[in-house]
Amino acid sequence: QVHVVESGGGLVQAGGSLRLSCAASGHIFSINPMAWYRQAPGNERELVAAITSDGSTNYADSVKGRFTISGDNAKNTVYLQMNSLKPEDTAMYYCVVRGGYWGQGTQVTVSS
Repeated sequence: QVHVVESGGGLVQAGGSLRLSCAASGHIFSINPMAWYRQAPGNERELVAAITSDGSTNYADSVKGRFTISGDNAKNTVYLQMNSLKPEDTAMYYCVVRGGYWGQGTQVTVSS
């Protein structure tokens, strides 16, 4: 079994930064591919950023230039650096790693 835990969320003012972490433990050989999703109340879950099996990255248009996804396979950890945060970034953020293992999410709230 694989256990995934996100952390690093919180309340921040618009223009601020947060760094989310996602740690995977258990019977997992590699966390790649990996991705971050988010879901705001009343909205569907949407892809924010991903690292594909070949190591390339892709981002939602709404976060390009502001968010950066990275992964540390040695630590089985995925990160999401979020800069220049906007109120519309407010959501529950989830990560998913290889094998389709999801965490419980971490809340990000951006005040205007």
